Amino acid sequence: MKKNLLLSALFLSSMGFSALAQEKVDQAAMQKIREEGLNHSQVMETAFYLTDVAGPRLSGSPGLKRAQTWAVDKLKSWGFSNVKLEPWGKFGKGWEVQKNYAAITVPYYHAIIAVPKAWTPGTNGPIKGDVVLLKADTVTDLAQYKGKLAGKIVIYDTQATLASGTQPDFKRYTDEQLTEMANATAQPNGQRPGSGGNPQMATMMAARRRAMAMRGAINTFLKGENVALVLSQARGTDGTVFTTNGASYADTAKAVAPELETSGEDYLRIVRLLKAGQKVQMEADVKTQFFTDDENGYNVIAEIPGTDKKLKDQVVMLGGHFDSWHGATGATDNAAGSAVMIEALRILKASGLKPKRTIRLALWSSEEQGLFGSRNYVANHYGNVKDGYKPEQAKVSAYYNLDNGTGKIRGVYLQGNEAIGPIFKAWLEPLKDLGATTVTIRNTGSTDHVSFDGVGIPGFQFIQDSMDYGTRTHHSNQDTYDRLVADDLKEAATVVAAFVYNSSERPDMLPRKEAPKPAGTN
Repeated sequence: MKKNLLLSALFLSSMGFSALAQEKVDQAAMQKIREEGLNHSQVMETAFYLTDVAGPRLSGSPGLKRAQTWAVDKLKSWGFSNVKLEPWGKFGKGWEVQKNYAAITVPYYHAIIAVPKAWTPGTNGPIKGDVVLLKADTVTDLAQYKGKLAGKIVIYDTQATLASGTQPDFKRYTDEQLTEMANATAQPNGQRPGSGGNPQMATMMAARRRAMAMRGAINTFLKGENVALVLSQARGTDGTVFTTNGASYADTAKAVAPELETSGEDYLRIVRLLKAGQKVQMEADVKTQFFTDDENGYNVIAEIPGTDKKLKDQVVMLGGHFDSWHGATGATDNAAGSAVMIEALRILKASGLKPKRTIRLALWSSEEQGLFGSRNYVANHYGNVKDGYKPEQAKVSAYYNLDNGTGKIRGVYLQGNEAIGPIFKAWLEPLKDLGATTVTIRNTGSTDHVSFDGVGIPGFQFIQDSMDYGTRTHHSNQDTYDRLVADDLKEAATVVAAFVYNSSERPDMLPRKEAPKPAGTN
């Protein structure tokens, strides 16, 4: 039996080596890609325009539209084809912060760190008032405050404390962790690094969702009581504020009171003072604006047309989400991924390579609200499980995504597609010196490749070093250009360009998993 097991293992191993040997890689093309990507990179210039120049890129906001307009103009200037801003359907109201100031004035002056919650109104000019501590575990507890909160600044009671960190914010994968990933077995569902992959964060996010269900009723009450401003405690420490929305972007959403998501340190200081019987007064001036002139959502699209008569109708796609949250300029989430994908396309054109298949870039909007840009694009062009697939679904060889921050690419998730493993391993061989070595059967979720994977199109997210993505920058007021690591992004664009080019040149399209069957089929 041991002999049979040994023979089987040797047979499977030889098959893997055989597939690796059979997968041809154009080394001259790889050298051109490396030369352009590593020595003539424009990725940081692109990232600068997407962050410092465009500003926050919340879905539907002027900042997102500035970034989209810049991207379309830049891609056209570089000579790409079919560059356009493509509508995918209705999103809802745009919104932006135009002024944000809040400070304690009694018992002393202190400007607080706080960010307006997305899609909440402003204070309608400067306000001053007493801060009232609201203690309500159930909706019925609110009755005691009826008629007492008009013009007040309300803060919620909490027993929370800020724990000292026991782990470094900034992390890269160790060799041991990458080996574990490479040796993993298939799993039904994956977790996104920096969210579900971090048990602490997952627990906090689940608690936050439960609290928000209760907050819905409280928000209605506070709006009816005409409170001047609401303070809520943000997730984060050391002045970091992880931002969220305080109301819906839907044009039918109910009105809410102005609300500031406040740093843990400032929030807990105010709560402690009030619990000790100290009078606290504040002043604030918050201005936000809603935009309803165009409630559609858009994606940026650009192409390098294929040159092979038989293969040019087939497509290799790459992309990342273009939208961000509003607390900063969305550098690691996801100007980094978007800049890398724009740069990968630029590398291929600047290198003079002529891909056989068409290469298409997509920069998605409204990923943060539920992958809306990519899901609707896929439904519009390729169909879905509910209504069936369109003919174009069979012509997409692969979609490559980047959306886990600024970290170096260390490999790729196979999304359970075992047949592609040997192919990707061959493609990584000339890139190993860049740290991209690992192919894992594991899935990863929560970003735009899932939209493609869900309709049977091979969709992949790259493995990236987490850096301080989950601990400091993801959706936070710290997510600025300064957090980007230039060398990692240059190398990432080079790796992506290599994968996309290799996909475009294969005699066959990449192997697929079995697609989910459309409704009503056996």
